[in-house]
Amino acid sequence: MTFEVPESPLAASMLGLLAGGWVAQAISVAARLRVADQLTSGPRSAEEIATAVGVHPPTLHRLLRALSDVGVVQEREDGLFAGTPLGDLLRSDVPSLRGYALMIGSWFHREAWNGLEHSVRTGEPAFAHVHGRELFDYLRDHPADGETLNEAMLALSGEFLAPVVAACDFGPGESIADVGGGHGAVLAAVLAAHPGTRGVLHDLPQVVADAAGGPLHEAVAAGRCRMISGDFFDSVPSGCDTYVLCHIIHDWDDDRAVQILANCREAMAPGGRLLLCEGLLREGPAPSRMKWLDLVMLVITSGGLQRTRSQYEALFQRAGLHPTGVPAQGPTFAVLEARPR
Repeated sequence: MTFEVPESPLAASMLGLLAGGWVAQAISVAARLRVADQLTSGPRSAEEIATAVGVHPPTLHRLLRALSDVGVVQEREDGLFAGTPLGDLLRSDVPSLRGYALMIGSWFHREAWNGLEHSVRTGEPAFAHVHGRELFDYLRDHPADGETLNEAMLALSGEFLAPVVAACDFGPGESIADVGGGHGAVLAAVLAAHPGTRGVLHDLPQVVADAAGGPLHEAVAAGRCRMISGDFFDSVPSGCDTYVLCHIIHDWDDDRAVQILANCREAMAPGGRLLLCEGLLREGPAPSRMKWLDLVMLVITSGGLQRTRSQYEALFQRAGLHPTGVPAQGPTFAVLEARPR
């Protein structure tokens, strides 16, 4: 006789939550190996995929069968593995979230999370505690990790941020400065959606140097976009009509955030405006992905945090700007508009 012992639903739920780190790392490894690329032409065996990407076949099989349980690949009855719409988000030959997956599994990012308890106990940055320096100082000495972060932001921008900013109204002839714009995914989307506009991409010299061959290459070739390097804590390009700050201000504490906003306020042309694209924390206890992104800011930045709309508007006021509305809203990110007071 066999006796069935019921499983505790709460314990099963907790085990599922605790496995989240394992799942993220497994997805990151699959992204690094370009497994999704190998499945675009149809189902293949683990051995075929392993031979193509240069890894140990039995071990890749173990990875793939686990990923099949979360929908990243499909394990078929004939033993082959097939691609899925979810797994296609890890492809390297199309715009995808592969860059973000690579960052999540990278050593510098995962090690920083080991300092979460230190941050909660002390309020101090986890990244600096683990790595001995702030994130952006670390990245200057580790360019490969810096490129991993840039690719992650490019993936995030293309999938989530660019469509929201591009939905805003931009008039013919309007000049748009994308401040801290990385490789230019957001600005490229805006220029494509509004053919009469012109753009300026502003970021650190090492970032701008790598951006010319990225999403903005057509706009640059057409004379619609300029690249200007610099540090937004010192100044930003002057005389533009609209200044876009996309997923930038959440990296910084209030004082440094106000400094960036004030520099944009000082630089803009008469009648200009600022568009701030960020994920907004909701007021109250409602569930929100931004609560987890807020913990990411705690772990990897020095003072960064997710904010509510009212908190961002308070920063506007300190920087000499007046909030004037929300010109675009997506499921995850929103654009807040502000103009000089």
